[in-house]
Amino acid sequence: MAKSMLVVKFGGTSVGSPQALSNVAGIVGKVKQDWRRVAVVVSALGGVTDLLREGAAAAGSGDSVKAKRCAETIRKQHRVAIEAGSLDGEVVEAVDACLHELEGLYHAVSVLKEVSPRALDAITSLGERMSIHIVSGYLTHAGTAGVPVEASEFLITDAKFQNASPLMDEVSGCARQVLEPIYRRKAVPVITGFIGATREGVITTLGRGSSDYSAAIIGAALDADEVWIYTDVDGVMTADPRQVPDARSLPSLSYREISEMAYYGAKVVHPKAIRPCVERNIPLRIKNTFNPDHPGTEILANGRKTSGVIKAVTAIRDQTMVTVMGGGMMGVPGIAARTFATVARMGVSVTLITQASSEQSICFSLPASSGKPVHSALEEEFRREIDREDIDAIDLLESCAIVTVIGEGMRKTHGVSGRIFTALGGAGVNAIAIAQGSSECSISMVVTKADETPAIRAIHALLVSEENVASA
Repeated sequence: MAKSMLVVKFGGTSVGSPQALSNVAGIVGKVKQDWRRVAVVVSALGGVTDLLREGAAAAGSGDSVKAKRCAETIRKQHRVAIEAGSLDGEVVEAVDACLHELEGLYHAVSVLKEVSPRALDAITSLGERMSIHIVSGYLTHAGTAGVPVEASEFLITDAKFQNASPLMDEVSGCARQVLEPIYRRKAVPVITGFIGATREGVITTLGRGSSDYSAAIIGAALDADEVWIYTDVDGVMTADPRQVPDARSLPSLSYREISEMAYYGAKVVHPKAIRPCVERNIPLRIKNTFNPDHPGTEILANGRKTSGVIKAVTAIRDQTMVTVMGGGMMGVPGIAARTFATVARMGVSVTLITQASSEQSICFSLPASSGKPVHSALEEEFRREIDREDIDAIDLLESCAIVTVIGEGMRKTHGVSGRIFTALGGAGVNAIAIAQGSSECSISMVVTKADETPAIRAIHALLVSEENVASA
């Protein structure tokens, strides 16, 4: 008996070549046999979004030659996919219409000499708007009727261009109204990821790399039984395999664990994709387009019981640590508030915060590109306190990384932190700053760039040894 409702999402690498597109068609045809209704969400063909942005920037700066070159590269990439799939004239017409729209948008930007957030949303949406026609064509050619659907028809958002938020109360009703006729025809809707539209019909985007988020939103709107995210790895890994050759895929994670991993550097799933699934208790699965028989990683409310306490180790690279310190800070209210208000005014996101119990220092980490501007702004903000020597210094430590150890089992296990720092000490790694969230699901530490890989390998070796002990 077929299951009810499945949403599957394919990223840029999954639709990046004719062979990959054929893989997608085969996967959808297979899951359609097991599920009564399937919704497919797709990204732009691999590399297209970057080309669209590059062309927009060139047009805005007056470099029409480069803008035309980007548009021509995009045209050729789509033409290759169309010809390899022997797709019909209807697909060609739809893609050509989008390319014609792109030329008009580039021209408008070049005249205005400005790429506004609204214009950039219109331009970058074209990657997904072309992709749905090609993917639908490959599905239909392989025997599964695919129907292209632009999410702007039902995914209603606010008007915050470049980072719009869905209006979920409106999305659910609109999604069913748009997609129900397709399901009555026993067809599969192929829906644009990444984009939505305001109530007035103006195209918006949900943020960079947000097709995962689109799939989760659509899954929540349709009360899906599951959401599957197809990528180019066998699920969520215990560590970055480029740093740890013996890293392996995890069979199961909890929502809390994947949220921590997504925030602290794991690139397998977009951080925003977790919340809609959590709110509707929809299982999420990460699978490999190029190895579809692998079960991947299942993500559930509480995960499944597995051996070992530590699940994974991740890293956020290219960080700078800022330290505000001084004996005169003790007991003085407002120092922390002024510090982070200054950072917020600059539009900078802080990735980690830690404060000594003596209140003599506040440390925080942020993206390396923001380090020096934030440092200058804080020196200006605290000029009077520095002159009075209430604040001794505002230090900047560049070339850092945040290494995070993740696992819900750490909450109930004594001595985990001790074993982690013993392993780091054995590898000659010094933790510059340490922070642990109230969930006790993760422990993060700031290390130098040089210590990042040794730290990850030392903790991963601990992870493997503890699993072996637990399963013995």
